[in-house]
Amino acid sequence: MRTAVAAGLPDFPWDSLTAAKEKASAHPDGIVNLSVGTPVDPVAEVIRAALNSVADEPGYPTTVGTLALREAAVAALERRYSITGISTDAVLPAIGTKEMIAWLPTLLGLGADDLVVIPELAYPTYEVGALLARSRTIRADGLNRLGPERASLIFVNSPSNPTGKVLGVEHLRKVVEWARERDAIVVSDECYLGLTWDAEAVSVLDSRVCDGDHTNLLAVHSLSKTSNLASYRAGFVTGDASLVAELLEVRKHAGMMVPLPIQAAMTAALADDEHENIQRERYRARRTILKSAVEAAGFTVDHSEAGLYLWATRGEPCRDTVDWLAERGILAAPGEFYGPDGAHHVRIALTATDERIEAAAARLRG
Repeated sequence: MRTAVAAGLPDFPWDSLTAAKEKASAHPDGIVNLSVGTPVDPVAEVIRAALNSVADEPGYPTTVGTLALREAAVAALERRYSITGISTDAVLPAIGTKEMIAWLPTLLGLGADDLVVIPELAYPTYEVGALLARSRTIRADGLNRLGPERASLIFVNSPSNPTGKVLGVEHLRKVVEWARERDAIVVSDECYLGLTWDAEAVSVLDSRVCDGDHTNLLAVHSLSKTSNLASYRAGFVTGDASLVAELLEVRKHAGMMVPLPIQAAMTAALADDEHENIQRERYRARRTILKSAVEAAGFTVDHSEAGLYLWATRGEPCRDTVDWLAERGILAAPGEFYGPDGAHHVRIALTATDERIEAAAARLRG
């Protein structure tokens, strides 16, 4: 029997790709799976050494995280993204940012009377988070579409998953101003902030966006993409110190603690830019190869100026495109996974080995 919670959730989208995956797997040279953003490259030695350094620590970790981790996060945010004015009290580690995003509406006390705004094309977990809190949702990139509706929480995602679109300073400023006029919380998913190609991506906490005032602003950061730590479940939330304190209190009661070895690994990853730079250049090279091949095959690539995906279309229903690619041994995600506006696009990930990217490119070029 399905539980009441599960009954309100959509089916897991990737479960619907079984037939396409079987078709792609039948290719003589094997499948090139570009349907998910799962890292495939090695974890840097500096991170693995940090993980091992506390492998024999038997005690419970703290929910708030070590001071060293929070200091490393503050320093990395300023060094990498020019985000200033963050205190160590305004950083809270998470068991992966998907978990944090899914539970944020609930942790912040939202319920049936609250409205959550999500992007028109969006990572499915924003909607799932609202459903878990029993809140209503609306898809709106332009907040003027809301009319008299009063939103409690607004999710933004720049660079975007799935489109790779980057929201500029002025756009983000308007979101923040609109939210502050209505006492709404803005949650910015920034896990692709360190992976930009053709545009400058900025944080919602950037002083150009918020004038140095982090009130009612939260930014969610992940180490899955930039440091290949998806299996570690390593992320954190930062921004408004009072909101972070609220999250901390609830998470302490719920036992939401990041394991200490993971905290040590995160600290090392945040303190070391070399491995991150190497990984960025790997993705840049793969993007160059794959984008050229996709366009040579007759696709149009929209947006995609940042992040780990090509948002591509052949001007046909997305499931037809998924099948066309599967016939060539390539698996991509149909754009409808991310909202109705994605009905004619597919999301093609850059997260495959150099050899598999080259194989996909060769098949696309025919």
